[in-house]
Amino acid sequence: MLKLHEYGTNDFLQVLKNRHPDQLGDWTQLNGINDSLPHNYLEGTTVLALVYDDGVIIAGDRQATEGYQVGERRIQKVYKIDQHSAIAVAGVAGPCIETAKLFQVQVEYYEKIEGMSLSLDGQANYLSTLVRSNIGLAMQGLIVLPIFAGYDKKLGKGRIFKYDALGGRYEEDTYYAIGSGGKDARATLKKLYRPQMSEITALNAIAEALWDAADEDIATGGPDLIRNIFPTLTTITDEGVATLPDDTVAELFRELISRLEQT
Repeated sequence: MLKLHEYGTNDFLQVLKNRHPDQLGDWTQLNGINDSLPHNYLEGTTVLALVYDDGVIIAGDRQATEGYQVGERRIQKVYKIDQHSAIAVAGVAGPCIETAKLFQVQVEYYEKIEGMSLSLDGQANYLSTLVRSNIGLAMQGLIVLPIFAGYDKKLGKGRIFKYDALGGRYEEDTYYAIGSGGKDARATLKKLYRPQMSEITALNAIAEALWDAADEDIATGGPDLIRNIFPTLTTITDEGVATLPDDTVAELFRELISRLEQT
């Protein structure tokens, strides 16, 4: 086990800044970016989460845009944090991915330093600090907007936390979606959400929300049946974090398409 006195803090980001600042992403070269020029960085789009009877589902599409074109079709936006929590990120891909990975390491580091797991509320609070540390870039439009979800074993239920660009933390009891297609996804979830939904009903609602977001928002990637690229759907329950296999996600969308064709 690591010793707290050796590092002086259980904050991994602070240790990294003090001892290995070269390992942090350097985004300072983006200062003074010329808005008249096309941006050459990737932006991730729609992520969402929904509380259901057994826990919570967190999901995201796989597409990232580069200006007005597709920059990446298989980008990862959902990351497991520990056995009972996960994060989904929308915004500029570089800082988003760095934030998610720093968050993963921080939770593991805390456990090694303190000899105990960081509570779900503690994780949510620390993520707020990470988002706030990006405020300089956020003022330039390089925003990181995560959704954090987990299963609270003490309360016996799934929980969702959302954040603003300044690191403000807010909890949602039912569902939430963010990103360029977030408004369209939220509209669908508002229509379909019911308290105490079963897992299959919740998964179908998430699939339909992503479908509608992709249908209305050009930056959101829907299921690609030709390339076999599908959104990431992850369940978090008392048993842990589990990402659905592509075959299962593909079947959800095929059934959705079949239902839509009949209407």
